[in-house]
Amino acid sequence: MLRRLREWLDRALSPPDLAGLDAPGAGPPEGAPEPPGDDDVVVMPIEDAIDLHTFAPRDVASVVEEYLHEAQLRGFREVRIIHGRGKGVQRRVVRAVLSRHPAVDGFRDAPASRGGWGATLVWLKPAGGDLAP
Repeated sequence: MLRRLREWLDRALSPPDLAGLDAPGAGPPEGAPEPPGDDDVVVMPIEDAIDLHTFAPRDVASVVEEYLHEAQLRGFREVRIIHGRGKGVQRRVVRAVLSRHPAVDGFRDAPASRGGWGATLVWLKPAGGDLAP
């Protein structure tokens, strides 16, 4: 058992074999989709919460603005934005967007059971009226 574990660890921790990566035919198979680039649009389902950990910090403000707009259009009245605790940088960015977004009726820290100060609960105005982000 110990021998098999060591063999597995040796394989898992050894550097990858990079030989032949530039050789013809070494890329993805014919017809495989290209990995998304920086300018590609990624479609995400609109749910009652969004976790911002998966987004680049430079995109957080625009992601939150668009998310709020779409959540309001879909009839959500309360959403949760998960920005994490860290040093509070993402939280400040999120709060700045929330304070000026026309869809927002109010917001506060989430209760401890829903993320505490690592998440913000947002109440949205009913759809209609000024929906521009």
